Amino acid sequence: MNPIQRFSLTTRPRKALSSIKSYVRHFSGRDIVKDEGDWFYSPEWWDPNNDGHTVSRSTSAKGNGVVSVVSHPSSLPSRDSWGETERWLEKRYMEIMSSDGDGDEKIGRFKILGYQWRSLRFNDDTKQSTVKVMAACRELQLSSVFYMQQPHCLAVPYLKSMVSVGLTSLAASKFDMRSVALGKKQMRILCVGHGGGSLPLFLAKHILGAVIDIVELDPIVISESVRAMGFPAFSVMTKTGKRALPTPEIIDQVMWRGIHERLFLYESKAEEFILKNQSNTYDIIFMDAYDGADIFPHSLWDSNSMFMKALSKRLHHEHGTLVVNLHSDADISDIDKSNEGVTTGKYVRKVGRAYKKGLMENESNAMVFACEVPWLCNVSLVVSRGMELEGRHRDNIKRNLMKTSLEVDQILRLPFSCLDYLKTGLAII
Repeated sequence: MNPIQRFSLTTRPRKALSSIKSYVRHFSGRDIVKDEGDWFYSPEWWDPNNDGHTVSRSTSAKGNGVVSVVSHPSSLPSRDSWGETERWLEKRYMEIMSSDGDGDEKIGRFKILGYQWRSLRFNDDTKQSTVKVMAACRELQLSSVFYMQQPHCLAVPYLKSMVSVGLTSLAASKFDMRSVALGKKQMRILCVGHGGGSLPLFLAKHILGAVIDIVELDPIVISESVRAMGFPAFSVMTKTGKRALPTPEIIDQVMWRGIHERLFLYESKAEEFILKNQSNTYDIIFMDAYDGADIFPHSLWDSNSMFMKALSKRLHHEHGTLVVNLHSDADISDIDKSNEGVTTGKYVRKVGRAYKKGLMENESNAMVFACEVPWLCNVSLVVSRGMELEGRHRDNIKRNLMKTSLEVDQILRLPFSCLDYLKTGLAII
């Protein structure tokens, strides 16, 4: 069988497809950035009439039920751009072989075999994560196919929302985003919940100063993200806190040098990791941790728990920002009416108030708000310790965030606009 033939989310859909105009973003003049993860392309991997091809299937011992990876063809990048990527891989390979002094190993040029969407599923139902993967090989080693997850691509809107509202809130807290983007300063990030790994990979790709710890409970999720979804193998850590691979393979260096050194993927319960690692202080924490039953565990938002007390100490005391992905039980306008006796939106407000109590009881300059995710019934809950906004009026907060988001867009030059994910709707908790 041809290698390409073998190669051949915890979300709830809300609305129809996005407009094609969001597919291409203009930053300035001739500079154009394409978003290969635009929701316009979601029917390629989220089609109820096409189950796709099952790449792998295992049973979890950590409560996630049946864990599977399913593939679908991707229309982008177009075939006429593959040659450019092949030349990039060849250039990287020659640079690494030259710097390592390994001479001229004759195994042929790089050949792109194709691109796919790959979705991590729990119990054949919940799409826990979707990523875009490139398959390639060397011309003289056609049987040795390697997979590279595309680090510039976020397929699911809630991840783009988490990135947008999180980084914008951090920047609004007087955090030096420009210096960390250029790698002049370090930015410590914690991701609770791994899935396919597109979120930490995206952050490491676009923020050169980002150093990212990732915590995942299920070893099957970790192994499948590497084996079937193209996440960097060198990122995996052992129980003793060392790299599982002492040195990365040559092909891993070609794909990931400059990125995988800043990723640290741990197999652990979030509670145990936070309680054990008392020396780390995080500028921002992303929490997207749903189990096989599509439930966000109460242990991660219990305001009276030891975990919450430890989390409070690990979050930077001046500008620390926490972003949580939640299923929404109401429209954002109803959540915003929390003081008017509205009965909907109880779940989001309850979780938000738990974090507010656990992380901010002694914080005078802090706030909690929820931002609606476009096209899905999700919200991004934000806990910010450093936002300085007069009056805390929702409209003032939203205007300030929208203004700051434009600055973040200019600095990071993401393939999507942070502004688009802040103007959807905002509720103060």
